[in-house]
Amino acid sequence: MLAPVPASIDPLEFRGVLGHFATGVAAVTGVDAGAPVGLLVNSFTSVSLDPPLVAFCVAHTSRSWSRLRRGERHCICFLAADQQEQGLRLAGRGVDKFRDVAWSPSPSGLPVLDGALAWLECAVEAEHPAGDHVIVVARVHRLARSGDDSRTEPLLFYRGRWTRLPGA
Repeated sequence: MLAPVPASIDPLEFRGVLGHFATGVAAVTGVDAGAPVGLLVNSFTSVSLDPPLVAFCVAHTSRSWSRLRRGERHCICFLAADQQEQGLRLAGRGVDKFRDVAWSPSPSGLPVLDGALAWLECAVEAEHPAGDHVIVVARVHRLARSGDDSRTEPLLFYRGRWTRLPGA
């Protein structure tokens, strides 16, 4: 027989336990009113190869997501280990998150962060409310890897801190 389920889980303890699962770091970018807009996620995953679908989670309170979702397409950039500064800027709450963040337009004009390991251009297929977040499912329409194969070290998030692969 299983033990009874606790009445509730402490949110800080839950976050601490989940911090033991290392994740990559991705920037979700787009354009709103002619200006680049973006946010940072570490809750990114592939969903399907056929059709090519990915998913990420965003807080319901995200002002950046409310601006991003007005656009038809978004770009998801996988950050390299040396892109912590860009990541911090995009994770912040500032109005001009792209100040001092170098980027180039994708073929569709979406911001691709210079130095990103790879990027995906996507369109939202569905949004699913889930607790204090929304799960965004997006179809990939275009993708590319960095032209520099030596830049294969990703930026990671582990136990509440930025980190890199051991020994890298």
